[in-house]
Amino acid sequence: MRRITAVPGVAFGTSAFLIWGLFPAFFGLLAFAGPAEVVAQRIVWTLLLVLVVLALTGRLREMRGIDARTWRMAAVASAALSINWGTYVFGVISGHVVECALGYFINPLVTVAFGVAIFRERLARAQWAALGLGAIAVAVLTLDYGRPPVIALVLACSFATYGLVKKVIRLDAVRGIAAEGMVAAPFALGFILVLALTGRSAFGSGPANAALMVSTGPVTLVPLLLFAIAAQRVPLSTMGLLQYLTPALQMAWGVAVVHEPMPASRWAGFALIWAALAIFTADALVRTRRTRRFAAPVTEEGPAQAR
Repeated sequence: MRRITAVPGVAFGTSAFLIWGLFPAFFGLLAFAGPAEVVAQRIVWTLLLVLVVLALTGRLREMRGIDARTWRMAAVASAALSINWGTYVFGVISGHVVECALGYFINPLVTVAFGVAIFRERLARAQWAALGLGAIAVAVLTLDYGRPPVIALVLACSFATYGLVKKVIRLDAVRGIAAEGMVAAPFALGFILVLALTGRSAFGSGPANAALMVSTGPVTLVPLLLFAIAAQRVPLSTMGLLQYLTPALQMAWGVAVVHEPMPASRWAGFALIWAALAIFTADALVRTRRTRRFAAPVTEEGPAQAR
């Protein structure tokens, strides 16, 4: 236990985002199954694994104390996450890894837009500029693709919705994952059963395929737990910077490994997104520093020095 507590939080956060960044490599191996079956299997195996974690840590009883309102919020989070997972798997399997990466680049901007629309949050000029650049980027990419970047927008909006629910739900990371899985499990199991009865299940097509399906459980849970540990130890500003590792790695995989097309117009759209994120991140860092400065205790000799 002492060894775990001695590891810097940044190491946990970096590990989580690196694993997520390598997801195209893993989910590309699941092309033998449909996206819906992959999501259903992922829900079931992740739930089983997180229940084992709760049982081993003596926390399984805590699930009984969850109230009805929290269960309803968990259902919303579960639906948003299922949409996100299904869209992502579809994007990877169908050869749209770069568009998936775009979705996670856009996600912070969508989260800010949700804050304005839902919580009536006020934005600074820099934040408005970032949102404006993001909107222009989506328009440029729409012209490039010849259609709106639907996969990217669904990923960004669904994960932003998930983030909003996680912000207000009164559950820690492990119990939250368990609650979301318990809500979705009956639907996932029902779908898996239908596929098995109609002979369309990819799970039973061979031991290697079955092993890959089962492995979606630990592949999903491990980075979530790493992220939860990091979130408790690392400032939000640092986590905000680390999160860009995931779409950067995913984009690199799409361009360098699977050789998805990247015409100049598409690079221009991504450049606008990166400019928007640079403005957004710089503004967030400045605000964080100001908050810390004003929050520092004042003594007779002046503000306390950081140790």
